[in-house]
Amino acid sequence: MSFLLHNLLHFGRLLRSLGLDVHAGRMLHVASALDHIDIGRRSDFYFTLQSLLIHRQQDLAIFDEAFRVFWRRRLGEWSSQDVRAMGERRRFGNPQVDVPRAQPDSLDESSVPMHTDMIERIAPMSYSSQEVSRVKDFAQFTEEELEQAKAMIAALAWDLATRRTRRWTPGRGRALDFRRIVRRNLRYGGEPFELPTRERTSKRRPLVLLCDVSGSMERYARMLLHFIYSLAGGLQRVEAFVFATRLTRITRELGGRTTLDRLSKVPRQVPDWAGGTRIGDALRTFNVRWARREMGHGPVVLLISDGWDRGDPDLLKREMGRLQRSCHRLIWLNPLLGSPEYLPLTRGMQAALPYVDDFLPVHNLASLQALADHLNKLPPHRSARGRREGAQTRASA
Repeated sequence: MSFLLHNLLHFGRLLRSLGLDVHAGRMLHVASALDHIDIGRRSDFYFTLQSLLIHRQQDLAIFDEAFRVFWRRRLGEWSSQDVRAMGERRRFGNPQVDVPRAQPDSLDESSVPMHTDMIERIAPMSYSSQEVSRVKDFAQFTEEELEQAKAMIAALAWDLATRRTRRWTPGRGRALDFRRIVRRNLRYGGEPFELPTRERTSKRRPLVLLCDVSGSMERYARMLLHFIYSLAGGLQRVEAFVFATRLTRITRELGGRTTLDRLSKVPRQVPDWAGGTRIGDALRTFNVRWARREMGHGPVVLLISDGWDRGDPDLLKREMGRLQRSCHRLIWLNPLLGSPEYLPLTRGMQAALPYVDDFLPVHNLASLQALADHLNKLPPHRSARGRREGAQTRASA
């Protein structure tokens, strides 16, 4: 029993490192409960731990995957899989959970419900494999590396700049709060002895994603779709669109209780997936049909494309200028930019670049980490370059 308690303590440390609210004292209750069940039956052991350790619906998926990886059959003296990376707290860093050298091999794995899509959220992988795959191009990934990369993308922390709203709140601003002035100074016969102030409230900026899924982007499109899925789960207000020759809104497919299995069906729901590329036509559809609804609060726009365009460059130039004027910041993410030999010489990129606030690569995990850092440090106001080019566009129009 002391052997099992030792592994229970390790398992509790693993759950805490994953962000679950599991106190060390709960393991004593688990140890007491195990005296009343047959620990040789994996289902009894599983549901006992689940009922005593998990109290929130959103923690069930993480617990299931952690249980499956931790309490697996022992293969020789050491396990062939490494669960240390599961102890990383939503960032890349040194492993924080020790690997148990032995697990009870009398548990029957066949009686526990398995969820094939949960491996996408917590993938067992070693720290060394992360360092190798972070700088490798997505187009060169193997199937195993793709699974690891999806888990690493899900671990990225996303944040955006804030904007000032029209609502006021009591605070240390410069504007006088006349209602509170009247109420507070009634006790002084109306003499203004106290002058409370107010300030504008702040709110997180929304995010709009426009992703190219044409034939030239096919080798990156599925990984970028998972990237969009992770962004939608990490931020509150996210609108997502994909395009090739036409624009398709996929926000509904990414929201609510979307599973990774449902996400994998998105390419079949997009009629022009892996087709031609008409960026200007897609942007025009967005500007005409969706801009009034989505661009009212100054969102950050991420446009993901390699710039290979078969449409009219003048149309692309005109719609890019219109898009930039209506958003807080327009960021173009190009997977080809990761190559040192790449030059933006295509007609599409030449037409679009004057209206891009940030031109960044998106070809490997390191570039996604750099993008997360960049978004987390966005200034509250548009840069001088963006304002100047926007004014030039309006003057020429």
